[in-house]
Amino acid sequence: MQTFKIEGEYIQLIQLLKALNWVEHGAMAQQVVSEGMVLYNGQVDYRKRLKLRPNDVVEFEGQQVKLV
Repeated sequence: MQTFKIEGEYIQLIQLLKALNWVEHGAMAQQVVSEGMVLYNGQVDYRKRLKLRPNDVVEFEGQQVKLV
């Protein structure tokens, strides 16, 4: 599992997907979230603007990242 250091209090889910290069662009990030392809702390979450904070874990296509 990789880690990702956030700047500030939180990062939005679609911004994280783009920052990690797990998706090519914002529209793709919104699409994979709305299709339920992203896990947030082990559960499917459909909120595109979900605020992720340290210790949250995001999974997508076999990849995992823990926010620090």
